[in-house]
Amino acid sequence: MERRGSIAGLGRGFTLLELLVVMVIIGLLAGFVAPRYFAQVGRSQVKVAKAQIDALDKALDQFRLDIGRYPTTEEGLAALVTQLSGEGNWAGPYLKKGVPMDPWGRPYVYQTPGTHGGDFDLLSYGKDGRPGGTGEDSDLGNW
Repeated sequence: MERRGSIAGLGRGFTLLELLVVMVIIGLLAGFVAPRYFAQVGRSQVKVAKAQIDALDKALDQFRLDIGRYPTTEEGLAALVTQLSGEGNWAGPYLKKGVPMDPWGRPYVYQTPGTHGGDFDLLSYGKDGRPGGTGEDSDLGNW
């Protein structure tokens, strides 16, 4: 006898037990893979923050070479992309795409004079956005 509309053996559906077994296997795989994936994302964000701080540090040094000083705390990092009034030696913008936010979506903190032995402090408070912390929550700075 010939079946119409289906190929032999493909008309059979899955049983509830088979679906549950597949769901359990997918859940176990996700349980092993997800923590490793998210830990990798956190480490990547820390690396991005360090690279951005380094790039901002170099842009601030270039600003100082042109103007003769670092921007004040009030002028902030915006001085790297917007010319200050009365500064004829400004040769910016010193950043191609503007001042970036840190990988967690918050602005970098810029303070001059610096409190860590340098002319200025440039930092991100990490994932938690608060001073201090450990791991991904630790402060990242130019010192």
